[in-house]
Amino acid sequence: MTNTALATNLAAAADVFSLELSPFGKLVLTTAQGQRFEGVAPVRAFPIQAPDEGVSLIDTDGHEVAWVPELGQCPQPAQDLLRQELARREFMPVIVRIASVSSFSTPCTWTVATDRGDCDFVLRGDEDIRRVGAENTLLIADAHGIQYLVPDQLALDAHSKKILDRFL
Repeated sequence: MTNTALATNLAAAADVFSLELSPFGKLVLTTAQGQRFEGVAPVRAFPIQAPDEGVSLIDTDGHEVAWVPELGQCPQPAQDLLRQELARREFMPVIVRIASVSSFSTPCTWTVATDRGDCDFVLRGDEDIRRVGAENTLLIADAHGIQYLVPDQLALDAHSKKILDRFL
């Protein structure tokens, strides 16, 4: 059976596979047909706008071996494993306050408070601030490619909004 056929079969019935952790901490998927895939990784289709809808399980070669249409409908042991693995793999700090910027021309260093603590990062250019989905949601990429999320720019404090407005 090809990977495409397997993914199609699993997409039709997301509850026909089981997940477990190997002794080495790798996620192992076993299909109803007994096929085992060690080291699968969950990847969200829409990580910002619909984080619980559409989760793909990919093998070590990057091929999709299973599709979970809605994470909440997965059986509980598998759902917990998927959520833990997604949390471990994903890193997208949420900016809650912009304390300062070194300059209003780029590149510049931003000092921000996030949901994971305070940090400094370098913004290479204005194009590294992108609107996504809802009009007020922003993604800001630093010089190292780390994505910072601003879920609602209008919910930021006045000082943060003033700084952000200079770059938008």
